[in-house]
Amino acid sequence: MNRLRIKHMTGFHYGGDVTASYNEARMLPVSSDGQLVLYSNLEILPMSSNHGYVDYWGSRVSSFEILTPHKELSLTATSLVEVRPRPHELDGLGWDDLALASSRVTETVEQLKQTRRTEPPAEVVAMATEIAGRHTDSCAAALEISMAIGDAVEYMQGVTAVTSTAAEAWAVRKGVCQDIAHLALGALRAVGIPARYVSGYLHPKSSAAIGETIAGESHAWVEWFCGRQWRGFDPTNLIDIGDRHVLVGRGRDYNDVPPLRGVYAGPFGSSLFVKVEITREA
Repeated sequence: MNRLRIKHMTGFHYGGDVTASYNEARMLPVSSDGQLVLYSNLEILPMSSNHGYVDYWGSRVSSFEILTPHKELSLTATSLVEVRPRPHELDGLGWDDLALASSRVTETVEQLKQTRRTEPPAEVVAMATEIAGRHTDSCAAALEISMAIGDAVEYMQGVTAVTSTAAEAWAVRKGVCQDIAHLALGALRAVGIPARYVSGYLHPKSSAAIGETIAGESHAWVEWFCGRQWRGFDPTNLIDIGDRHVLVGRGRDYNDVPPLRGVYAGPFGSSLFVKVEITREA
């Protein structure tokens, strides 16, 4: 078990006085299988009242507006989470049984549909189809497909943008965790496996000492439906979801779980800033 303190600072610098801004933040983790949120708090500057709710996909959302002039919007989310190793189902349904099970639940039907972000190129579909054809077990096929995507795409920052699609990342075979997750989702959905996007954090140092603060960042991985439960995997790092992963939100793709989204009235131009610190605690 790991006890992790996460401090996530983000916001916008504007090109001048903004008279009003309307925003949503998805930065606070949820208690779920494998993790327990002991403490969480979101500080917003300039000070603003905010309304918290759980969205359709189960993510915690803080909705707020700032109606006084401001040149900067700053958010600091602080959370303390106990994370335990997750059980990973090894056996999944056969293809016909999976198709039947997936058609009966709205949650899985919605995670079968491609989005603009996940629509896979023909080469990825062919690769996923070839792998699926070697397996009678859909869960085993999903694992091999996700590993194949992770193997094929080099992790590299600065090549893609937050708006990039799976097809754009595949064209250069480079991208960040968001791109690799979108490609894995597209490949899994292409062969009939319901799969969903997961946002959160990964402690980057497995051997970190108690009290050691490490620079981190937001992370993304995938979960697919095995017929009885959802199974998670981190295709960027080619590892199972363990006690260094902290879940924040789930959705169809990144568009459902951005840490911060908003609109503002004021001069054109803004720059985003982000800083994440993760500390292992006793």
